[in-house]
Amino acid sequence: MHLSLAEAETLVVEALRRSKVSAENARSVAVALVAAEAAGQSGHGLRRVPAYAGQAKAGKTDGFATPRMSRPFPAVLRIDAGNGYAYPALDLAVAEIPGVAREQGIALVAISRSHHAGVMGLTVERFADQGLVALMVANAPAAMAPWGGKTPIFGTNPIAFAAPLPDDEPIVIDLALSKVARGKVMAARQQGALIPADWAFDREGKPTTNAEEALAGTMIPAGDSKGAALALMVEILAAGLTGANYAFESSSLFDDKGAPPALGHTIIAINPAATSATDTAQRLALLAGEITRDPNVRLPGRRGQSARRLTEGISVENEVIAAIEKL
Repeated sequence: MHLSLAEAETLVVEALRRSKVSAENARSVAVALVAAEAAGQSGHGLRRVPAYAGQAKAGKTDGFATPRMSRPFPAVLRIDAGNGYAYPALDLAVAEIPGVAREQGIALVAISRSHHAGVMGLTVERFADQGLVALMVANAPAAMAPWGGKTPIFGTNPIAFAAPLPDDEPIVIDLALSKVARGKVMAARQQGALIPADWAFDREGKPTTNAEEALAGTMIPAGDSKGAALALMVEILAAGLTGANYAFESSSLFDDKGAPPALGHTIIAINPAATSATDTAQRLALLAGEITRDPNVRLPGRRGQSARRLTEGISVENEVIAAIEKL
């Protein structure tokens, strides 16, 4: 089915409102999930609505939570997401961090008791649009074992980064520390499709092409042992420093069973004007120009596909629409 972005957002808002979610939170979630679809990241898009709604109905996620912010140090903000969805807390961070970063030169926000962070590239891009360089990390429910192990300890633990360019779209880097995001395996399971053999291990630590076995096993780290080490780093930054649940303490984001996931996110925003006596914007432009001098190279974060979808709308599988309408 083809939908305009406004139609898709309305569909999500109405489904969540019927599932014990406040109007304000439903709108925040809808905007984020539809933006994920527009960015071509359907694993973080409308396929998540039934799980989100089910968790709110069951009380695993508080659909009426209001994120609460404090400022314990001049350059540090703490946001308690209240066991609600991540997006209202991220919206609050996007509203508050730029002012702190411009005042202090750098700002850090520690978010606790949160949920699925979604397409984090879309979050850091919002800071770059305001002239800041931003780094974000988040942990996720355990899906990846330390290198050489079989027991999931870390999440897929994404890292996102964005930097502004003068008179151009920002550079945006967004990657999970598993070879692929777990949402892609979930999407394959929903579609009844096989997955590549280098995406995941089964419970016995053997590569599998079965999405169901993959979800019961562990994801393969990007870069093998290096990816597992980076996942540990993110676990410390996103959960150890914020007081959030570690991945192995968190419940699933895909069902309504158990306690709230209570995950953590950390965002660092840097004001380029504070870090160098030279013109930072022009220095970044020089680097970007040198990279793209080769016609076969594309800077990460180019918005072409998303920009077209902003006007043309998005196409969503009929079964995904049907599952949302059933709510």
